[in-house]
Amino acid sequence: MDPNNYPFWILIIAVLAGAVAIIARPFSTYIKFVYPNAKFEAMGNPFVGEKELDSIVDSKDITSLIETVNTLKDYNIQGEDTYSVQRSLDESFLQTIEMMRSDSSKKMNKFFNVYLEKLDIHLIKNQLKIKLENREIDEERINDAILSSTKKLLTKIIDAEKNDLLNILKNYGFNEEFTIKLTEEKIDFLQIDTEIDKYIIQRIKTTKVPYKCESGKQKYAKTMIDLINVKNVLRAKQLGYDIESCKKLFIGEGREIAPWKYNELAEQESISQIISSLEGTSYYDALKDTIEIYNKEKSVQVLEIALDKLLLNLVREISMQNYSSIGPTIRFLVSKEFEIRNLKIITKGISEKLSPDMIKTYLVMEAA
Repeated sequence: MDPNNYPFWILIIAVLAGAVAIIARPFSTYIKFVYPNAKFEAMGNPFVGEKELDSIVDSKDITSLIETVNTLKDYNIQGEDTYSVQRSLDESFLQTIEMMRSDSSKKMNKFFNVYLEKLDIHLIKNQLKIKLENREIDEERINDAILSSTKKLLTKIIDAEKNDLLNILKNYGFNEEFTIKLTEEKIDFLQIDTEIDKYIIQRIKTTKVPYKCESGKQKYAKTMIDLINVKNVLRAKQLGYDIESCKKLFIGEGREIAPWKYNELAEQESISQIISSLEGTSYYDALKDTIEIYNKEKSVQVLEIALDKLLLNLVREISMQNYSSIGPTIRFLVSKEFEIRNLKIITKGISEKLSPDMIKTYLVMEAA
């Protein structure tokens, strides 16, 4: 440790270099999110806001709807009928994701890819169900897939014999426990959906993101786990599932719903009791305020919409907690997905001459 010797100064330089590297690593991550986060915040998501949705839900026809939506700089919707407009909205969403990808760090590519896979999951669910029920598959649906890997899987599902489905799905990435369920004499399709949801959530949880972004990503994944678990038990109870069948729909521990809590929910006899058992969690108030509507309509859809509205508020919290990293990206992406969904619902509602008040019941809006 003699200052007059070279080893002393080499040691000092090494220590300083290490300290600089430790300090610079998170800063280098934050700096890469400054521009995209500022851009996403500036663009916003107007069509998850009540005021903006009110301005278009009263449109007299699809043409006037398109004109109003296209006044925003990030929309260029085209079409003359429900199908073409909805396709245009889907394309707009994909363009938005590619814009986000190009503006973000390259280390975010895998996250955007798995989000696209999440969007494709409903096609896998639907085509697998059709195959297992021996119904005729519309091969044109393959073109609706976003990722080439999804298109390849759908093609294999369509062309395969039932006995080959297990290997096809295992090779894609689904676990053996899931594929074995396909061989059961009586297939529970809600359980199949649950296993597919479990797969995509696991993909989100394990996908690599930039340094200091892991916490925000995990909060988002665990929030999704909670919401899927609550939706599953509500849907199962509505369908008359017994306790053990309800318990099989558990996809894992989330932020607030531990295994013991889920079991408690599954053991309740009614929807109202399930909601009461959620007291103390973030999900209680959202469902409590909707129970009267459920009692009138006897449809869990109103409860699921309430949970979707809550998701928008929860990702807003995640965004604020992770403002200098992945938070605003997650919020903008999730909110954009609901924006597109709202616009597609309004398009269909207007084409079917539904009243604005009726259309609004299906929309997912962020709390003010």
